[in-house]
Amino acid sequence: MCGIVGATTRAHNTTPILLEGLQRLEYRGYDSAGLALLVPAGEGRTRLTRVRATGKVEALHTALGDTPLKGYLGIAHTRWATHGVPAEHNAHPHISDGLALVHNGIIENHDTLRRRLESEGFVFTSDTDTEVIAHLIAWHDRHSPDRITAFRKALQDLKGAYAIALIHEDDPDTLYCARMGSPLVIGVAESGHFVASDPLALLSVTDQFIYLEEGDMASLTPTERQIWRACGNPAILPVQRYEYADHSLDKGEYRHYMLKEIHEQPRAIADTLEGLLGEDRVFTAILGPDAEQALSKVRNIHIVACGTSYHAGLVARYWIEEHAGIPCQVEVASEYRYRRVMTPPDTLLVVISQSGETADTLAALRHANRDNLLGSLALCNVPGSSLTREANWRLLTRAGPEIGVASTKAFTTQLTALLWLTCALIQSRQPGQGGTPVTVDLVHALRSLPQAVADSLTLAPQIETLAARFAETRHALFLGRGAHYPVAMEGALKLKEISYIHAEAYAAGELKHGPLALVDQHMPVISVAPSNSLLDKLKSNLQEVRARGGQLIVFGCEQAGQESGEGIEWLTMPAVDPLIAPIAHTVPLQLLSYEVALVKGTDVDKPRNLAKSVTVE
Repeated sequence: MCGIVGATTRAHNTTPILLEGLQRLEYRGYDSAGLALLVPAGEGRTRLTRVRATGKVEALHTALGDTPLKGYLGIAHTRWATHGVPAEHNAHPHISDGLALVHNGIIENHDTLRRRLESEGFVFTSDTDTEVIAHLIAWHDRHSPDRITAFRKALQDLKGAYAIALIHEDDPDTLYCARMGSPLVIGVAESGHFVASDPLALLSVTDQFIYLEEGDMASLTPTERQIWRACGNPAILPVQRYEYADHSLDKGEYRHYMLKEIHEQPRAIADTLEGLLGEDRVFTAILGPDAEQALSKVRNIHIVACGTSYHAGLVARYWIEEHAGIPCQVEVASEYRYRRVMTPPDTLLVVISQSGETADTLAALRHANRDNLLGSLALCNVPGSSLTREANWRLLTRAGPEIGVASTKAFTTQLTALLWLTCALIQSRQPGQGGTPVTVDLVHALRSLPQAVADSLTLAPQIETLAARFAETRHALFLGRGAHYPVAMEGALKLKEISYIHAEAYAAGELKHGPLALVDQHMPVISVAPSNSLLDKLKSNLQEVRARGGQLIVFGCEQAGQESGEGIEWLTMPAVDPLIAPIAHTVPLQLLSYEVALVKGTDVDKPRNLAKSVTVE
């Protein structure tokens, strides 16, 4: 959620680098911003200077306009409030005894540490847990032989999650950092070293990164770096090129990132499938060492995820159970980690996260009962993320950077990867090298998917016209059956995320068990009606709505023989293979939520109260 940027360099004034980095992290959600630099103070000395502001990064720009700063060592931060209200005194960086510090995560024992530090004479000026870290390091600094020892001892006192960047007046070119449970990367360039909570923040200065592992800490100067494990042993980590550095982060011809990302889906899906498909088979070796052998032993699957990724897992359950014949359980990560889960023998744990840093999903992976697990598979969009490093195997989507908070292309590429996984599970149970009729059909369907999604985008003009009906709408219902029920859930989530309309989704057969009481001429009822064995059942459910004066909006197949009329707006979907219909039918629901948000006048890319990467519980 929060964003960190830091730099130590002799070749540049760091202020523009820090500000651009913060702007690149705006998509994560925040309520205040700030930076601290060591600026020249004459006679070879430096002075620690801090500027903070509430609101957008632009407010920080304005504050800096009155206080020009130039320095070669600095840190910056965008804050999303957890402890303390959004206010300048709670904004990062926080200062103590000549040091300045920024922090992502949550310190669970901050109350105990705060009382201890107050008894030592430290005065707190904020309500945050982060200021506790600053004073704690300052206290250890007074009682340790060197700063890195003080830093390590302070970290040992902390309970919770953190990514930390730290500078000190007495170290005019050294940037300290550490991580535990919250992402942090080191950027490497000829001009210096940098840190950030997301590589996107630093793409203007480098595409070379070191991904710190759990418990790591580092000391960086413009020309040198040292990395240690939590135990104090030195560590050497590889420098990796950021895979998506060449992707444009501009909106281009599009009004919002969300619209751009909706239209990027055919390419993102094609990129995800690149190298995964043979003529009639899928290439399972891509998952990692021993994955092919493990897949053949899978007898149960647990899928764990949050939000949109959870909905992807729910769709996959239908595919896996129907086509692979394997029992599949789908759980919300924040619940899975806090209950005793009965794990049958030979279970594959599949964890899904766009960022690979979702706190609850990571915790679920770490706390899963290992006794009966064959292993864990991370399905993720970010190479080198915590999830991909900690799972046994990984399946990468290739959505590229997704800036809009409401997930679009990340969701459809997750669905694509999960359908591919279904094919891999079927294939693992078949001897020989040839494909089975089911895998041949699945491979063919996957190959047709990019075009099917592109065809779905042709409904955009009709949806734009339709959205005007939602100007005064406050509530909406979404309906679906089978694998399209979770698609309806995702449609409802998108509408509420960016238009602030209260929306709920139901399995269409449940309509008569309560939700039908809400139906009247003021509540739109949106449904997806693909051509499958449940179509006639769904049409009966839709008639229940029409009979009670409800206003239906249906994205349906031509085979249904329906058309628009009194109480129903029927938008005919392009013909699509039933195997991939849930993915194709997702797209018009994304477009509908986007167009309705425009009608409502909301902030499409950065909806209120939400953040892109949820790295705290």
